[in-house]
Amino acid sequence: MPLVSLKNTITLAMSVQDRHASADWYAVNLGFELIHHIDEAGWSEMRTNVDGVTLGLGEQAEASPGNCVPVFEVADIVDARRKLEAAGVEFDGETETIEGMVSTATFYDPDRNALMLAQDLTGQG
Repeated sequence: MPLVSLKNTITLAMSVQDRHASADWYAVNLGFELIHHIDEAGWSEMRTNVDGVTLGLGEQAEASPGNCVPVFEVADIVDARRKLEAAGVEFDGETETIEGMVSTATFYDPDRNALMLAQDLTGQG
C-alpha cells in the first residue's frame, strides 16, 4: 500500500515567460481550455484533453524549457508530507501556501527529479 493517497488529478507544471500568450498557444494548437489565470500568483491552469490532467503555466522572467514538474493532488498535504519525510523522502524547503487557493510542497525522487504535492484550498477539490 502506498504511503500517500493521491487524488485523480495531476498537473504538469511548466515554466513560461508569458502565461497569457502560452495559454493562447495551447488553446489554439492543442485545444486546451483555460481554467483560470491567477495573476497575483503568476499562475495559469488549463484543462487538457486527458481526464484528470491539467497544464500549469508558471510565469518566470527566464523560462526553463525542458523542466516539467508533475504536481500530484492530495487531500491533506501535512499528512502526506509527514509520511513521505518519515520514509526518507527529501523535500525542497517548507510547504508554501496561498491562502484560499493552494498549498504546495516540492520533493525529489532518488534521481533528483522534482515532483510536487498540492492541496486545493478553494473548497472545490
